[in-house]
Amino acid sequence: MPIIGAFIARLDQGRSMENHSLKKDQTMTQTQPTSEASTKAYSLQGTLLEACSCRTLCRCWIGEDPDGGACDSFLAYHIDRGEINGVDVTGLTYVEVVKIPGNVLTPQSWKRVSYVDARATDEQQAAILDAWHGRLGGPLADLNNLVGEDVAIETAPIEHDLKGGEGTLVVGDKIRATMAPYRSAYGALTTLRDSIFSTIPGAPAYIAKASEHVVNIPEHGMVWTFKDRNAIQGDFLLEA
Repeated sequence: MPIIGAFIARLDQGRSMENHSLKKDQTMTQTQPTSEASTKAYSLQGTLLEACSCRTLCRCWIGEDPDGGACDSFLAYHIDRGEINGVDVTGLTYVEVVKIPGNVLTPQSWKRVSYVDARATDEQQAAILDAWHGRLGGPLADLNNLVGEDVAIETAPIEHDLKGGEGTLVVGDKIRATMAPYRSAYGALTTLRDSIFSTIPGAPAYIAKASEHVVNIPEHGMVWTFKDRNAIQGDFLLEA
């Protein structure tokens, strides 16, 4: 299936998930996986923090070329509850830093550096990489099809925090970011849904702004600092 078609299909398949989404103090949570998780390659529930070089709102999510023609970004997935091929990965975080040279939907165009939570065992690390690097199919394989080069895989201490809508991410001395969502006049989170691209297919995304977004990975050619640029927060429930 073409990349765009795959994303649309995943969005359609996951649409009903929104009806089960709950909010606690305006933070993002999802329903608990069922006992069926043990029969799946993976069942992962948690929260996403994402930030990029685009101005708000990120044009990539609606299929347009990024501001300035290229996008520098990170995607940080914290697993509140999850299992991959029988391996419990609850409480761990996976982060990828990517350089996107043009339209986000161009197959095999992204360059990626992956960071796995330093608390993960060897078995957990292998499972996380199997899922996010597309070896187990499903929505994560669709996303992985956009990656053309894996520059490096690293481990690092990762702090992924989301309280009252305020998100912070620290990955060793390599990445740090602080973000907060936009809200309506009555305090509800501003929501993006039914977009052609998503890093959390089937779930609404909460539009945010990163007051700080710093990546310092000179050994892999990824160094940038942005202020008051695009960010995304959201829940995910990813299964295959």
